[in-house]
Amino acid sequence: MEPEKNQSTRTKAWRCLCSGDDGRVDSRTVYVGHRSPPGSDTHIVQKFCSNRIVSSKYTLWNFLPKNLFEQFRRIANFYFLIIFLVQVIVDTPTSPVTSGLPLFFVITVTAVKQGYEDWLRHKADKEVNESTVYVVENKKLVEKECQVIKVGDIVQVTEDLVFPCDLILLSTSREEGVCYVTTASLDGESNHKTYYAVSDTMKLSTDEEVGAVNATIECEQPQSDLYKFVGRMHIYGDTHEPVARSLGPENLLLKGATLKNTKKIYGVAVYTGMETKMALNYQGKSQKRSVVEKSINSFLLVYLFLLLSKAVVCTTLKYVWQTKFFLDEVWYNRPVKKDTNQFLHMFTDFLSFMVLFNFIIPVSMYVTVEMQKFFGSFFISWDEEMYDEKIQEGALVNTSDLNEELGQVEYVFTDKTGTLTENNMEFIECCIDGYRYSHKDPFTEVDGFCSTDGPITKLYGRAEKEREELFLRALCLCHTVEINEEDQPDRPTKNDNCRTYISSSPDEIALVKGAEKYGFSFIGRENNYLKIQNRSNETEWYQLLHILNFDPVRRRMSVIVKMQSGSIVLICKGADSSIIPRVKQDHVEEIKRHVECNALDGYRTLCVAYRELEQDEYNVMDSQLNEAKLALHERDRKMSEVYDTIETDMQLIGATAVEDKLQEQAAETIEALHEAGIKVWVLTGDKMETAKSTCYASRLFRNDTELLELTTKTTGDVDRKEERLHELLREFHKTLMQGITNHRQGSRKSWMSVKEYGLIIDGSTLSLILNPEDDRQSTQHRMLFLQICQKCTAVLCCRMAPLQKAQIVRMVKNTKGRPITLSVGDGANDVSMILEAHVGIGIKGKEGRQAARNSDYAILKFKHLRKLILVHGHLFYVRIAHLVQYFFYKNLCFILPQFLYQFFCGFSQQPLYDAAYLTMYNICFTSLPILAYSLLEQRTSIERLSTEFKLYKNISNNALLQWKPFLYWTSLGLYEGLVFFFGAYSVIRNSALGDNGQVFGNWTFGTLIFTILVFTVTVKLALDTRYWTWLNHLVIWGSLAFYVFFSFFWGGIIWPFIKQQRMYFVFAHMLTSVSVWLTIILLIFVSLLPDILVTVFKNSREAQHQNVNCSSTVLLLSCKFHESNHII
Repeated sequence: MEPEKNQSTRTKAWRCLCSGDDGRVDSRTVYVGHRSPPGSDTHIVQKFCSNRIVSSKYTLWNFLPKNLFEQFRRIANFYFLIIFLVQVIVDTPTSPVTSGLPLFFVITVTAVKQGYEDWLRHKADKEVNESTVYVVENKKLVEKECQVIKVGDIVQVTEDLVFPCDLILLSTSREEGVCYVTTASLDGESNHKTYYAVSDTMKLSTDEEVGAVNATIECEQPQSDLYKFVGRMHIYGDTHEPVARSLGPENLLLKGATLKNTKKIYGVAVYTGMETKMALNYQGKSQKRSVVEKSINSFLLVYLFLLLSKAVVCTTLKYVWQTKFFLDEVWYNRPVKKDTNQFLHMFTDFLSFMVLFNFIIPVSMYVTVEMQKFFGSFFISWDEEMYDEKIQEGALVNTSDLNEELGQVEYVFTDKTGTLTENNMEFIECCIDGYRYSHKDPFTEVDGFCSTDGPITKLYGRAEKEREELFLRALCLCHTVEINEEDQPDRPTKNDNCRTYISSSPDEIALVKGAEKYGFSFIGRENNYLKIQNRSNETEWYQLLHILNFDPVRRRMSVIVKMQSGSIVLICKGADSSIIPRVKQDHVEEIKRHVECNALDGYRTLCVAYRELEQDEYNVMDSQLNEAKLALHERDRKMSEVYDTIETDMQLIGATAVEDKLQEQAAETIEALHEAGIKVWVLTGDKMETAKSTCYASRLFRNDTELLELTTKTTGDVDRKEERLHELLREFHKTLMQGITNHRQGSRKSWMSVKEYGLIIDGSTLSLILNPEDDRQSTQHRMLFLQICQKCTAVLCCRMAPLQKAQIVRMVKNTKGRPITLSVGDGANDVSMILEAHVGIGIKGKEGRQAARNSDYAILKFKHLRKLILVHGHLFYVRIAHLVQYFFYKNLCFILPQFLYQFFCGFSQQPLYDAAYLTMYNICFTSLPILAYSLLEQRTSIERLSTEFKLYKNISNNALLQWKPFLYWTSLGLYEGLVFFFGAYSVIRNSALGDNGQVFGNWTFGTLIFTILVFTVTVKLALDTRYWTWLNHLVIWGSLAFYVFFSFFWGGIIWPFIKQQRMYFVFAHMLTSVSVWLTIILLIFVSLLPDILVTVFKNSREAQHQNVNCSSTVLLLSCKFHESNHII
């Protein structure tokens, strides 16, 4: 009975362990190698998804219904489907082919495009799913396909291969149980990252040993965050009592990552298939809509109203006509029997007129716009000026739906580190106990330290030797840097060229290299020991007990190490704002002065502190850390609480200064954006002094810019913070309003530059504005803050958390007028603001490529932003605006004569144009010229756009798609439609005869109007073209030639499948009349004359305006020259 009792007790304990914290069930239990834990005969097999990857959207069976459903969700497609069904059901004047064929063309082109893209996804999925992997089964290595891997399988991966699923690392070919991985396909980071095996399994090196392991893993359910993982492993030995080990992100090998510098690893699958982090991260982002799409919808409503109005007018007038007997009933016909169901007949007539005039809605415009965006995006990728020779990469377009939005940007929100700066860190100097140490001047070094450029209070002094060495040892120990195995020497050496450091943070490498310059070198890790080479070339060993990892909330990291003497020390480094409040106040003020001085010089600063721990004190910390690490529920919060408890009562040793140089042409780019009327805001997590210095260097702030500060320094005491904030907001608002008033008054009298204001705000003050304790003040504070920001030329937001960056962007884009915002950044902390902005730009930087992956466009350098916005954005917007206006214009020209014709045919719904012309007008005759125009046109040359940045202002606020230009194009369409109809009518009315005496009929009349229409709208586009290429000539003149050829071909053959050969020889016969030729030429000229006159007038005004500007510039320069001579 005793063994049974023990077994029952163990089973209950096991169930308790597996149930998770607080009785939760939102975790999964993985049985390593599918082996049951000791003491339980069977285990409940949980169902997990297979390892088959499915990134495709369709299958062979659901492609047609699913694709059609998605396409007909678009209003325009659904509208034309209804029109087509009406034509099929109701006796309408036009054939169902006239609307069915264009709709079929649009649906088919879109379906083929989407089907091809999905086929490529199927192909890529098949390649991954059928790749070969090796799984340990029954203590033997078995070859399998990747898609059959199951959760719990033990997988072997060799060097340079990709992990087939998310694996918990069990063991590696390295004795220390680590492996190196590159995650370029996940976050773009090409540097090697270090992952660790659990200490209890790290020694397992053969298939038999790994296959015999008996363990279970309890972990969280799949989630998309690449950098978070919570779990624990229960390992069973001979005693059947499980040993629990915590699991974190450092133990999880992600699918898509590549094994490097490690011969092989064994890992157990925990997430497979579509539940891997890589698959969860590639789910679609929210769809962004451009301002052009919104304008199209507005214009579409206007034309829909015109369509309904025409149908109502014609239906009404038809029945008015029928009330007059002498008009509707001619003497030679029998009286028509009246329909008893009058309302039904009126409704069908209304639908018939809707069908007759439905071509005023340009359904083909949507396809053309999509093609223009898709093909136009290649111009960004092909731009040689945005190509980086070093990494052999260019700009990347992740979505082409927002090309034109680049031409409407009003606000640019940019990160600082890695975006404005190079993120290439160089150790500059350090401060120890208030003494400054620098290696800039090698002639004044003493033992590697400079003793002549210390602070004024301690000139020519230096800290004690023990403190110096403690500081340098702290730099060598408190980090996560690794040494590349290929570069690691057999013996410790002082040669820098023999050692290559690996880290995800360039700051840490700079600090380790800085310590190396002064005699202390980090030479590697070995079995949880850190090795340091001191000034005497001796190797020192330190046991690494715990790492308290860095996070952006704490803004610090710590290590707990055991010295060779046996003493235990906590070493901590981090931002001054997170370190100084946690240290004793010895030497704090002197070190703070150095930190502030370095920040003013634009350097990145870190403070270093330490604390000696008693053994009992460490034991308590160790148990707290282990307990928090084993928690499945709210592990991050519990770990953070333990970290806060440990990182207290420390002693400040010193601080470091690292330089991050400004990127090439960053200042010129910001100046260009300012000149274009774009406001630039810098959102950074750095301290105010460092960020301010960078802003001056990048010319965001000028020397004459008056800075307004809303920071913790200006808000004052804690008790009166909100009250003081309100006073400052009102004061700044008053200052800005007075400055604007003074400028307006002074500008009337003399040449006067605009007074520029800049605003600086930190994260804590922003929290007071957005989330005050008194909710009644929230709206008032926010409105005052926004008004201040809008009147400042530049804004600097420092000490920002990632979510605060997104809040700033959201606040600005939701203000009155809905300004278009653009966010640019290079790191994971910038993703939130990139996704929040209308347009997100990611920079492929050294902080990884999370920003580039989540962006709409990815560039290599900040300087490329200038061309992307001011050149590509300008051209994209002008082109697509012309495309949209042109489509509405040419369709109005097309349908207006059809409407007018009803007044001359008794509203009988008689078509004016042949069905073939109705069908092919938008598909063949007029589509290619405008597509080529929208891809190639340069109304303003690229060279001029690259130098005259003020031209960007001419298209701001959606200038080309406002109601004024829309009404101009609509008026032009109405005028030309009237000229087409009545010009042709005046010729036909005079009974013009052909050579054979035959009178021209209604189909000749319609063909004449259609010929004038096609030539006029095409020549109109040719007149608008400023940048001619061989492709423009081909499609413009080729389209006209194709129309003439088609008309001869269509009317020159008796088609057996058509009952009525009404177009037989009509076009050829029409052209035999000289009067028709003269009419075509004359009406084309008369139609285009107003537009030609308006264009000439505009060009003359622009030339006159440029001459005035040149004269003004010369006058201003001469005045300044005479003024300077007078002063001399």
